[in-house]
Amino acid sequence: MNRVMLDGLTVYNPFHSIGLFSVFDSDILKSVDVYSAGFGAEFGGRISAIVDVKTRDGNKTNFSGKINSSPFNSKVLLEGPLKKYEVGGGSSSYIISYKNSYLDKSAPMFYNYINDGNLPYSFSDLYTKLSVNSADGSNINFYGFNYTDKVSFPNSTSYNWKSNGLGTKFLLIPNNSKTLIDGGINYSDYAISQEEIDNKPRSSGISGYNVNLNFTYFLRESDELKYGIEMNGFRTNF
Repeated sequence: MNRVMLDGLTVYNPFHSIGLFSVFDSDILKSVDVYSAGFGAEFGGRISAIVDVKTRDGNKTNFSGKINSSPFNSKVLLEGPLKKYEVGGGSSSYIISYKNSYLDKSAPMFYNYINDGNLPYSFSDLYTKLSVNSADGSNINFYGFNYTDKVSFPNSTSYNWKSNGLGTKFLLIPNNSKTLIDGGINYSDYAISQEEIDNKPRSSGISGYNVNLNFTYFLRESDELKYGIEMNGFRTNF
């Protein structure tokens, strides 16, 4: 099974129900690394692919925002400093991204030639991140997401998906030391429910946590030694 991560949080389903939209907002992404093989022990000994998605920090100097809309969905992005960045000093910032779909409401107007415009899909995405940076380069981040999907076929079956996640990640740079210390605590869950015309609900889900502490020791200018400890756990409900 492929492992998809967002800032260290496991995302159990990275796509929405209609299959055309990702849960990730491209405006907040910093990097996306894909490992098909040969990845290190920090990814938990996976035997399949790793998709490691990282988000950027919010704007450290100015408040800014973005609003866009289409026949399918709309999005709002807000970011700015809580403590403005100054040379030689620390800073803190936030970023909030929210997407909402209204395809189930707009389809009858724009796509009435497809099943009488009946496209009963809707979803919403919320991602937030708070970043605190010190003058010496140490930092700590707090982040979380909430992704929801709803599909309701008339006189038939309805489905609901929901993903949630909370986490924190830190980096410590001790004075006069050749060792960097980083770690994090993450928890995420995914739940799906189905309700048919018999009104009998059916549900399943999975949740998991990850706690890690890592050390990077710089031997020489181009050599380093990495080691650490990690604890994982998960729970399923079928």
